[in-house]
Amino acid sequence: MYAVIFGREGCPYCVRAKEVADKLHNDRDDFKYRYIDINQEGISKADLEKTVGKPVETVPQIFLDQEHIGGFTEFEAHAKANLGLYSE
Repeated sequence: MYAVIFGREGCPYCVRAKEVADKLHNDRDDFKYRYIDINQEGISKADLEKTVGKPVETVPQIFLDQEHIGGFTEFEAHAKANLGLYSE
């Protein structure tokens, strides 16, 4: 499984999404991810909306195997339900 996390510096939910992705990466042999800082990469909200396919109000925006999952809350719920992530 490959995740792509679109986020930005200073975003607490982006930090939490990276922490979940790091844990999954460390716990599972089949999970890899890439974090993309939208500000550093010059990605605008409009660009992100085109990728997501609907209006985007917040980051992170997370894709699993090129399917849009949503933000941190949806990613964490999906990871707990399907990927063996358990809260500390």
